[in-house]
Amino acid sequence: MSAEPLLDVQELEVRIRTGAGEVRPVAGVSFTVGRGEIVGVVGESGSGKTLTSLAVGALLPRNATAHAARLRFAGCDLLSASPRTLRRLLGTELAMVFQDPMSSLNPSRRIGAQMVEAVREHRGLSREEARRRAAGALADVRLTDPAARLRQYPHELSGGMRQRTMIAMGLMSEPSLIVADEPTTALDVTVQAQVVELLCELNERHGSAVLFISHNIALLSEVCDRILVMYRGRLVEDLTVAELLARPRHPYTRALVGAVPDLRTDRTRELATVPDDVDRLDREVADA
Repeated sequence: MSAEPLLDVQELEVRIRTGAGEVRPVAGVSFTVGRGEIVGVVGESGSGKTLTSLAVGALLPRNATAHAARLRFAGCDLLSASPRTLRRLLGTELAMVFQDPMSSLNPSRRIGAQMVEAVREHRGLSREEARRRAAGALADVRLTDPAARLRQYPHELSGGMRQRTMIAMGLMSEPSLIVADEPTTALDVTVQAQVVELLCELNERHGSAVLFISHNIALLSEVCDRILVMYRGRLVEDLTVAELLARPRHPYTRALVGAVPDLRTDRTRELATVPDDVDRLDREVADA
């Protein structure tokens, strides 16, 4: 019998209440993430990638609710668990890394104070123990002079350093799953490569699974075990990297792959584009 996946999501819907009525930006998404696995989620803006991750982390905005046939993480049913259980579990076993650390870090508090808060609350560490762990986490993400960084404010760090700090903050509780939501979008190409390398290194060293959300299908194909393709709130494909490169089935996936230029791309021709008619895409799949 196969082991239970670390994350098991079945028929997830996210419903948002608006002044014009209720909308469903995520409609019936199902997938799993195994322990130690790196799974990518790709799709255009508005496809539901971030809302799916926020539903898993119980971080949806107040006007949004999650509904699912099954939503289990680390052996716990997130749909029936008490608020206290959710707070303990998601505060220790799941780390969220967002694309803009300046919107996640408090600009008025020093880095050290923000890093130790969760482990002191959930792990019961003393202030000194927590600061030692924070300095170690900053060293793990290759920030120089960790002790000095703990005394700094977010605005004193570069964009790449702030993103590394967010990753280090997530590692403080030794999570089993890291949800990285567009963690490289605001960074230059060199720093992007360093952050991706760091996530892969942490996956190997600590065994943390990674749910890596990105617009960049080429990037995901280099680091992920599997890739989930989302389109307009639905999961249209769940495939390995080999399948993605060799035989993507859905026209949307084929268009994403075809739109990635390389050194052999004919610069005199327009890049492939994604058709805007989702109904036609579905008919193409049904007729294939």
